Amino acid sequence: MVMKSLNVSKVHIDLVDKIIAYESGEMNDHDTIEFFAELVKSGMAWTLQGSYGRTAIALINAGYINRKGKVLKVK
Repeated sequence: MVMKSLNVSKVHIDLVDKIIAYESGEMNDHDTIEFFAELVKSGMAWTLQGSYGRTAIALINAGYINRKGKVLKVK
């Protein structure tokens, strides 16, 4: 039970680190596409502030990721 709790905490820390990197402009195009694919796959793209969902939709519509969060192409 303790290990499961530690794993969830690490996932949340990784997500926070990625959000900070994205919002600070520290991600390149490839990293951004991978990040949004992860957000779409987990469903988080639709629960974070609106700009995340709009960016996810834009990447889906542009053919970079699909609606299940799979990366289709990278820049």
